[in-house]
Amino acid sequence: MTNSATIAGLDPAALADVLRLAGSPGFDRVQDQIRRTGGCSDPIHLQGTTVTRDKATGQVLHSYSTDSEPGGRLRIACGNRRASRCPACAWTYAGDTYHLIRAGLVGDPAKGTPHTIRDHPRVFATLTAPSFGSVHNRPGNRPCRCGIRHGEDAPELGTPLNPDTYDYAGAVLWNNHASELWRYFTIYLRREIARRAGLTQKAAREASRVSFGKVAEYQKRGAVHFHAVIRFDGPDGPDSPPPAWATLDLLTAAIHSAAARVAVDVPSAGDQPARTLRWGTQLDVQPIGAFGHGEEITEAAVASYVAKYATKAAETTGTVDRRVGNKEALVLLGVPDHPRRLIEACLDLHALYPDRKLQDWAHMLGFRGHFSTKSRRYSTTLGALRQTRADYRAAQQREALGLPDPHTPETTTLTLAHWSYAGHGHTPGESWLAANIRRDIELNRETAREALRDELDLDGADA
Repeated sequence: MTNSATIAGLDPAALADVLRLAGSPGFDRVQDQIRRTGGCSDPIHLQGTTVTRDKATGQVLHSYSTDSEPGGRLRIACGNRRASRCPACAWTYAGDTYHLIRAGLVGDPAKGTPHTIRDHPRVFATLTAPSFGSVHNRPGNRPCRCGIRHGEDAPELGTPLNPDTYDYAGAVLWNNHASELWRYFTIYLRREIARRAGLTQKAAREASRVSFGKVAEYQKRGAVHFHAVIRFDGPDGPDSPPPAWATLDLLTAAIHSAAARVAVDVPSAGDQPARTLRWGTQLDVQPIGAFGHGEEITEAAVASYVAKYATKAAETTGTVDRRVGNKEALVLLGVPDHPRRLIEACLDLHALYPDRKLQDWAHMLGFRGHFSTKSRRYSTTLGALRQTRADYRAAQQREALGLPDPHTPETTTLTLAHWSYAGHGHTPGESWLAANIRRDIELNRETAREALRDELDLDGADA
């Protein structure tokens, strides 16, 4: 798979490595390994062996050793969720997140939710951060406060009108406590639901459950906000219908009230005053409708939206996607002014709030929570989805090798394996090869999507 146009654009060192790789005796196997990772940008290298024996006779049915691989190593995908680190693995992570969220909206018995879940009241809520100072924005069709009507991709969007008066310390402390704000929100939400239903908290818990799946997103200004699917269930979770009083209106009103009640106190330290952190006033709660019925917020749209942001992080604001230990590194890395000031605020505040680990999370602008989380009964788990995929691939491999299924009672095989970490990443030539494989896979996906759209259009369906 040689692309002369991209080869011509390589620097001399990378070009030399491409030619070395192409002429090596193990090239086909290297290419096969990289293809199996989906074109992973930073694969893990393993060394080791596996041996499958018949328990009764001791006969070796199959054996494998990385000694026969190019360089004596086997490459596996890194599994990183962040598209800035590895687009290939992020695509898989986004797909898993999509199916997890979708299963909690439309139902999928294989993923722990019945199809009747579609009849449960559910909303798509967005909780945002408060203001830390005026920023350049696009307020509808009106000009920004600076007097300019900014374009959609204007680099100044989200940056302060006056950086000297912007509350950088408050912004990173808010990000740092965002997960606690969410935790208190879920506590108050259940209390508000009970109050509005005229029940004690115990009685409300015995009659209904609240399930959610959420994802964090960075706004242009560098503040985290949360998108969440919030759903009413019956006492047994998704398998039981919610009580009659558990309506969409009650859930919506309870969300608004719960968000308004949340307050997290941060004590004063050094030159920093005491703060009370709250959610911003821009709280959006919209009902989720069924796909194809004309609703503005549909099940498919919500699942796609959450999956999209599950693979993004603070790098969307212009910051770096790796840990930063000092301010000098920010200059060398060319970090833009606004995210640089946010990172510097984290570094400056670390000594005042050592338990908050602000220096460790400076590259995340202070945020230290999980980017996608869910309640236990919302739907399946990412781990379960990965295990299903691993089991499927293992079954394919056993079939290709003619090995029996080890999970059947009559099987008497025993597999012994030993693996050790041997490094990670690519040589320059392998990176070029991985990028081309990744591009071909993406083109094939887009071709398949176009074919599906054409088929739906021909059938008169709403694509």
